[in-house]
Amino acid sequence: MSWITARRRRPAASYAVVLLGLVLVGAIYAAITEGGESSAATTPTTSQAQINKGREIFQLTCATCHGLEAQGTAVAPSLIGVGSAAVDFQVSTGRMPAKSIGAEQEQRPAQLNPTETRDVAEYIASLAGGPAIPTPAEVSTSGANVGLGQELFIADCAQCHNFDGAGGALTDGKYAPSLNQATPTQIYEAMLTGPEAMPVFNNTTITPNEKRDIIAYVTDTRTTPNPGGFSLGRIGPVTEGLVAFLGLLFFMVLAAMWITAKHRKTADE
Repeated sequence: MSWITARRRRPAASYAVVLLGLVLVGAIYAAITEGGESSAATTPTTSQAQINKGREIFQLTCATCHGLEAQGTAVAPSLIGVGSAAVDFQVSTGRMPAKSIGAEQEQRPAQLNPTETRDVAEYIASLAGGPAIPTPAEVSTSGANVGLGQELFIADCAQCHNFDGAGGALTDGKYAPSLNQATPTQIYEAMLTGPEAMPVFNNTTITPNEKRDIIAYVTDTRTTPNPGGFSLGRIGPVTEGLVAFLGLLFFMVLAAMWITAKHRKTADE
């Protein structure tokens, strides 16, 4: 054992131990995060012809703002590394191609059909990878926990999107859009890529199963009946209380006007 002790005392031994420790930490981190993010490469079903077609569409509809090679310009950011999920979300919701430069993009009818959208998305993904479009199995709500989804949504999303996904105003003139028309794929992609003012909830922050639970809760609220009757679009108790207050105030004004008119008629007689 004396030769081991002698080797430990050598200055290089301590550096070797530190280097080995760093390698082990890196390997453990890679193992933990592997699969946490969607694939950074194009999917196996993506063909070069699809990528070429996507490049043609991109140069016709997107390159004016984002540059011929998606490198970004003074008016629009680079798309290199954003992944196919970000492109699919922005284009399928009609936010891109942009209606105007600089303003927050609103959801509107899609300008490209699903095939064209997928082609552009795969072209962008071929440049440098990034979060991929989720598969149908990833967004399926079969077996999802709606109760847990509600807890997660209230903790992470309700501050902006309201407790039932109706949306709401944010600071600096921005707003959180309603989720009532969003598809499960779009909701998943939004959590994965963080569009506009929304933070990124990658698969290590909110796991894929938890994303499915959130999607299940959001879609479930669309069909849940209102036990209290008329809900004013489920935009929250503050607005409902305000409407009730204004309604009561209006009734009191009408009652006061009726009583005043009755007394005036009696006095005239």
